[in-house]
Parts: sequence; structure tokens; C-alpha cells
Amino acid sequence: MRGALSRIRTLLWGLLAAFGRRMFPEASGPDQMWQREMMNRAIEQHLTGLGPADLKAAEISGDGRAGVGWKEFTSLNYPEFDLCAPLEVEERFDVVICEPVLEHVTDPNAAAVNLRGLCRPGGSVIVSTPFLIKVHELPMYGMCDYWRFTPRGLRLLLENAGLEVDSVGAWGNREAVLGNLDRWAALRWWHPLHNQPDIPVQVWAFARNPA
Repeated sequence: MRGALSRIRTLLWGLLAAFGRRMFPEASGPDQMWQREMMNRAIEQHLTGLGPADLKAAEISGDGRAGVGWKEFTSLNYPEFDLCAPLEVEERFDVVICEPVLEHVTDPNAAAVNLRGLCRPGGSVIVSTPFLIKVHELPMYGMCDYWRFTPRGLRLLLENAGLEVDSVGAWGNREAVLGNLDRWAALRWWHPLHNQPDIPVQVWAFARNPA
């Protein structure tokens, strides 16, 4: 009897896994990720509104926003650039972009202070970070996963570093949490994009370095 039940359970879980792979197919890259869709729309709109053609931008550990049309663009990559270490970069930027990095740093408070330090007075800082997302680590690159920030927590982190936070956004829903439990799901037409504020999957903030 127990053996039969075990076989039935195995069959049911196998069917459920196969359904999940079809319902939530794997994304081939960050631009296809369902969980980033609404966040990306908000950030792209914000960056366009800044007038990038006249601005120098720096992105922390990535170049996903390089194609916005900046006057100048710099990518500051780990381990050559450590966001938690004392700043050795002398240049200051009009826009500093940090996404998604803060969940991987050992000292988020020091990292937030350095985000302000990289930004010229009056410049902009854009930060995004996941919340209800599985632990994701890349030991080969020295990337561990340490932290999660609620919208209120991200605002507090940036304000404590001396930044003025203009707005904090968040997006998520139960379906997106489920769809990203064991893979990074690609956006499909049947995936809902409505927001449930108490279930944030992604959190982001737009801030300024006081002039």
C-alpha cells in the first residue's frame, strides 16, 4: 500500500513539474524576466525623463542600462570595484545606477554611502533589489546572497546614507512568486502584471544627492 502511494505521489509531482515548466518557461536573460517587467518600465521611464544625452552615468556591476543614450557611460565591476570599500574612483557621475546588487554586498550601509559618494551634488541615484525572490548565489564570482529590503527598508537605507529619496516603487503578486520559485520565469501573455502591494517581488527607489 505504501509503495503504491509513493508511486502515485511521484507521478503527481512529476506531472506538476512538467506543468510548471510549460506555465513558467525559463527566461534566456534579464530582459525577458517576468519579475522585472514592471520595474524595468518604471526605471526606463525615469531615466528617459532625466535627459540622458547630457549626463555621465555609472552602473555598478553591470551594463544593462548602457544603451539609454548617455553622454558618457562607465561600468564599475566587482571585484575591481568593491562598493563596500573606501572609494578610490575620483570621477563623480550625474547618475549612479545600482541594480540588483545590494542583496549581494556584505555591508549595505557602506554601499549606500558610496552610492552617494559616486554621485555629484544634485545628481540621481537609482537602486533596485529583489524581495520575495529565491536565494541566488554565484560563488565563482564571489557573489553571495545576504539581504532583502522592503520598500520602507530601502528608503531608510538610502536616507541614512544622506540621500534624498524622491520615490520608492515595488511590484509583485502571488503568481509571480510561485512562477519564480525554482527558475527565472520568462514573461508570457498569460502571466498577470497586476500589483499586490503586500507581496513585493521587486523593490526600487529614485533618489538624489543633495546639492
